[in-house]
Order: sequence, then structure tokens, then C-alpha cells
Amino acid sequence: MDPSALNSAELQQFISQEKQKAMLNEMVAKLTNVCWDKCITGTPGSKFSSSESSCLSNCAQRYMDLSVIIMKRFQSMH
Repeated sequence: MDPSALNSAELQQFISQEKQKAMLNEMVAKLTNVCWDKCITGTPGSKFSSSESSCLSNCAQRYMDLSVIIMKRFQSMH
């Protein structure tokens, strides 16, 4: 993409999309680190145990729910 060919609105949209991608990548990385540290207590084998799978699923769901609540709170502030 040639930045000199973009008008201001297109540039702002592109920047906004890139920021959203970066935020999503950061959220996935944080979720992975937090849930892994919480749920995987030993050396993982070829498969997760049922308790590890359940913990990872619940941890990820809580993290996503909390992220949605935080985003809604920030949106309501503007």
C-alpha cells in the first residue's frame, strides 16, 4: 500500500484497523500466558488432561468476558 496515495480518511481507517489487529494479538498473547500459567501445572504431554482442558476453556471464557465488559465501559465513557 502506497501511503502517499491515501487520503486522510483512508489513512485513518487503515491506522485504526492496524491498531485493532495489534490489540487483538496482544490480548491473545496475554490470554495464552495467563491461562497457561494458571492451568498447566506440570510438563504437558501429547494431550491436555480433562482438568487442564476444562481449566483452559474456563479461563479463556472469563478473560474474554472481562475484556468485553472493559471495552463496553470504555465506550460508554466517550
